[in-house]
Amino acid sequence: MSENVVLSARGLVKRYAGDGAAPAVLDGLDLDIRRGEIVAVIGRSGSGKSTLLNVVGQMDKPDRGRIEVLGVDTAHWRDAEQTRFRRQRLGFVFQAYNLLPTLTVRENIALPLELNGLACEPRAGELLAALGLTAVAERYPDQVSGGEQQRTAIARAVSHRPALVTADKPTGNLDADTGAEVVRLFERAVRDSATALLMATHSREMVGHADRVLALDHGRLQTVDA
Repeated sequence: MSENVVLSARGLVKRYAGDGAAPAVLDGLDLDIRRGEIVAVIGRSGSGKSTLLNVVGQMDKPDRGRIEVLGVDTAHWRDAEQTRFRRQRLGFVFQAYNLLPTLTVRENIALPLELNGLACEPRAGELLAALGLTAVAERYPDQVSGGEQQRTAIARAVSHRPALVTADKPTGNLDADTGAEVVRLFERAVRDSATALLMATHSREMVGHADRVLALDHGRLQTVDA
């Protein structure tokens, strides 16, 4: 595997029904993502975009297929190994933000750093400034706007400089103006951290900022011309 390839997936199959004859949500899917690359996955609702993110992000296991992250085959990892890897090398942006309500904006951003035994400053402060959050750093999630919550989620996802960030419809809960702002900030945060980004989206704005656009249909990915 090239040193620039963060993730390589081959022949991924995932079914959720009880028997093997059920249609596969992922059906022999292949995917490579390189460092610093932004990849957008589009497709109709229910096509399996969130399933793909969960499998790639080690939150769910494929029924068949192989996933290598940073050249390491993840198939035989114990739960503890997967948890440690997610904490250290992956970042997640959830559609519903999933910020901890008892932590301030600054503390939410710093949490991955603390969990990994890394210094919280100056990294947290840098991200607060870069994403326009310094003024609300000491507020709690329910005291800031939806756009500020989403920017906090983005900062948290990249704070520990993960190899790969997955984002599930990251602008799905935002109005058009706030969504466009978040797209630009997200792109800058990912580029500055030399991180790869895999996002599921319906947003034309997000698609327009992607290096590659892939359509998920009948369990497989196809390249969409820009």
